[in-house]
Amino acid sequence: MHALEKRLAAVFFLSAAALSLLGVAFVHSAGSYWGEIHYGDSLPFAAKQGIYLAVSAAAAVFILKSRSIGNKKLWTAVYIAAVLLLAAVLVPGIGAVRNGSQSWIALGPFSLQPAEFAKIAVIGKLSSMLAENRGRKVFRPGHFVVILLPAALIMLQPDFGSMMIMVTAAFAVLLVGGYPLKFFFGLAGAGAAGIAGLIAVAPYRMDRIKAYLDPWSDPLGTGFQAIQSLLATGPAGLTGFGYGQSRQKFLYLPEPQNDFIFAIIAEETGFIGAVFVIGLFFLMAASAIGLAARQREPLSFYMISGMAAMLGFQSFLNIGVVSGLLPVTGVTLPFISYGGSSLLAAWIAAALILRFATGAGEVKRRPGDGQSNRY
Repeated sequence: MHALEKRLAAVFFLSAAALSLLGVAFVHSAGSYWGEIHYGDSLPFAAKQGIYLAVSAAAAVFILKSRSIGNKKLWTAVYIAAVLLLAAVLVPGIGAVRNGSQSWIALGPFSLQPAEFAKIAVIGKLSSMLAENRGRKVFRPGHFVVILLPAALIMLQPDFGSMMIMVTAAFAVLLVGGYPLKFFFGLAGAGAAGIAGLIAVAPYRMDRIKAYLDPWSDPLGTGFQAIQSLLATGPAGLTGFGYGQSRQKFLYLPEPQNDFIFAIIAEETGFIGAVFVIGLFFLMAASAIGLAARQREPLSFYMISGMAAMLGFQSFLNIGVVSGLLPVTGVTLPFISYGGSSLLAAWIAAALILRFATGAGEVKRRPGDGQSNRY
């Protein structure tokens, strides 16, 4: 790696690490009262998050030391495993239902959410397929089969937020992989029609849109979370009420250590703290984009771009929901929200960005090959 790439990698890693440590601290603060009520202890969420972080760090180290991470057959196997897990979630007795979605596989005291890892698998498989084209800008239906199959399985759970993140990141890979911009304008029209169809078959999604436009029209129903989130972020002022002094965590925001943890951060640290966290996400995204731009091999370029798009869009979506800019949808805040699957998936994506930045996507060339496979 060149000196600039090393600096970008350092900024990316330090931003992700700082976000994870902040996550443990605010999972403890946000979930303390919920833990006391439901577990008789203020520590279980923070303790579990610490365990999840240790496991995630171990997985990241394993990826960083791997020499086969750029192997196409590996990503095919990972993709197949992800699809099988998504299908298994829908089987009664295997999949666990929480908050109206059958999205988890129970593993004793812990649980696994396959959709989190399916996002990574789709980006990996799609990147390896595009890299195999060796610079040929060819429309292939197989690219869309790779995206639509897991997307359909995720929607059957249903988990609209995870599906949106996965599809957005996959389309980002297609865009940098050579698909023309006008192609995506056509997809936007088809996507709008698809979203209208999803709303028609599940009216609760229209209720969420109505609650987004006017949450006070149903303050104890569909607008409840949005209102409580605004009551957390609005009065916090410049510096907030202080660490551990949140009022909305006292059962006003349901499970505040999860999707709405950014509201607790804003409530306790104010505008300054919220901007600081957003700044860390910005540094992480900007450094990842910088690393992608410096890649000469297609696979590394596509992988880093896709993982950066996934982490960046998910962060934007979560913060947009919490701040009232977007309709409520259940997605976690990467590196910060409580949950083993979410944290592990975020660190796998981060480790893949760093690993491919060190040349994992390089291929051995025969004499006479071109200088680069990149489009």
